[in-house]
Amino acid sequence: MIILAIVLIIILTIGIVWLIDKFVPKKIKPILNILLWVLIIFLGYMTYMSVYKEIQFNQLKKERFSLVIDKLIDIRDSQLAYKDVHGTYTDSFDKLINFVENGKVPITQRRDTLVLDEERTKAFGGVETMKTLTLIDTLDYWNLKDSIFKGSTRYKNMMNVGIGKEGAKFTLKAGKLDEFPVFEASVDKAIVLDDQEPYLVEKEKQVVSVDGVNGPTLIVGSMDEVFTKGNWPKSYTNKE
Repeated sequence: MIILAIVLIIILTIGIVWLIDKFVPKKIKPILNILLWVLIIFLGYMTYMSVYKEIQFNQLKKERFSLVIDKLIDIRDSQLAYKDVHGTYTDSFDKLINFVENGKVPITQRRDTLVLDEERTKAFGGVETMKTLTLIDTLDYWNLKDSIFKGSTRYKNMMNVGIGKEGAKFTLKAGKLDEFPVFEASVDKAIVLDDQEPYLVEKEKQVVSVDGVNGPTLIVGSMDEVFTKGNWPKSYTNKE
């Protein structure tokens, strides 16, 4: 809208220059023409800067979003491993970090075996009846610190957004939806883009696009559905 308004003003100014050239006395023309052309150049510069600022904003936005998304993926992967061990997710970063530091995730193997069904055998007058049981054997254990984080200590700061508004932290929620464990980690786009032009940030928060991060937040998981993915396209990360 701003660019459109500036373009209309430029067109109007050029029209005024033409009218001056036709109807204004010759003595006044040079001064008015100079003033109007200065105005046209100024408005042209403002138009250029408006476009250039948006290009710069989009580049910076993608860089920052990519960094934040990598952190959200770390949170998601840690939560999935936490659920494998505890049967639910956690809304505490302290518990999640401690789990990454000290917890172990079992490597299991499922196998079926036949055993005597005593109740059915008794019901059939002693005729042996078998039933199938599924057994889960624990083969080994793995820990997140080595497997997901490859020995890096970045997990110790997974609660920190780390860019944009100083000291900002992710919001972490966990609970159950129809008895299914769910979790959600998120941060408002305005926090990530804290030092940018407010009108550009507000425009970004309203994005609905297959190539963009939709909505006002960067988010992984959901408290409203059983969902563990994020709201970003693949072009924003190399981790998935």
